Amino acid sequence: MNAKDRYLEVLLIEDSAGDVRLTQEAFRDANMSIRLHVATDGVEAMAFLRREGPHRDAPRPDFILLDLNLPRMDGREVLAHIKGDEGLKTIPTVILTTSEAEADIVKSYQLQANCYLTKPVRLEAFESLVGSINDFWLTKVKLPQHQQDREEHVAQGTGRRSNVTSVKVLKVEP
Repeated sequence: MNAKDRYLEVLLIEDSAGDVRLTQEAFRDANMSIRLHVATDGVEAMAFLRREGPHRDAPRPDFILLDLNLPRMDGREVLAHIKGDEGLKTIPTVILTTSEAEADIVKSYQLQANCYLTKPVRLEAFESLVGSINDFWLTKVKLPQHQQDREEHVAQGTGRRSNVTSVKVLKVEP
């Protein structure tokens, strides 16, 4: 699989089993090249993103869908951790929540959310919204292929996996 054909790794951070199922079905219908990973609370989400514990082999997501109202660590705190971390802050993070509160909208953008979407209550509207997320964020928007992914693709040709997470290229002047 070349870089152009690779799967898009999407992390859904959502505690509602019903919303997880609806999102999975909507993405399955909209885009077969998505690998949807689910974290059901903020602590699990940060462990996934930091590749800790049972998530040590987790892929780095290309895109995050984040609910605000989560157990153990709420979505605002998760967003603050993501956008405050040099290794994670470039991952597009979209808030997908039931809250229409202006304070939540303002706080999310202050914490550098890339977008704020309110979950519709009707099934058809929810499926349409997920389809729109796919059409825009996962089809039209150019997402960066992360340095570690490129190194793993190169290392695959040699039969070994690279552990390097970043490389600095220094320009040498004559």
